[in-house]
Amino acid sequence: MELPRIGGAVPVSRDVEKSRRYPSRPILGVGALIIDNGRILLVERGREPLKGWWSLPGGVLEAGERLEEALRREVREETGLEIEILRLLEVFERIMLDDAGVPEYHYVLMDYLCRPAGGDLCAADDASCVAWVDEVGLKDLKITEGTPAVIVRAFECIRMPEVG
Repeated sequence: MELPRIGGAVPVSRDVEKSRRYPSRPILGVGALIIDNGRILLVERGREPLKGWWSLPGGVLEAGERLEEALRREVREETGLEIEILRLLEVFERIMLDDAGVPEYHYVLMDYLCRPAGGDLCAADDASCVAWVDEVGLKDLKITEGTPAVIVRAFECIRMPEVG
């Protein structure tokens, strides 16, 4: 499936990437399930880990930053959008082992259901592209582990707000 692409990623310092590999403890991150008119906003990762895979916009908390502040900042940095946060939807753990079985990456991700509230859509920071995708189009994308299931849950919550 060919998606309309909005490009324009900005290179990110290699020091940030190095500091996240082989962490001494899990890294806390946030993700946004931004749904509008039956579509979800996804970003194509522009750097490792999982460069070229589609995922939710989001990223890592900074020291002293509250969860929802981090989510708004990360979404704005990656997509140019402002969001309204509706609720925490899921907590997900992503552990990626190297060839020797050692945790190369370990994230605890808090995914929030959101809707757009302004801004101009563009790919930036570590996103190489952004696209609105409907439920049918999801099957044609290379999407990060665990993401399709939480997307299905988000669509269910939008259709029936009492679910979840």
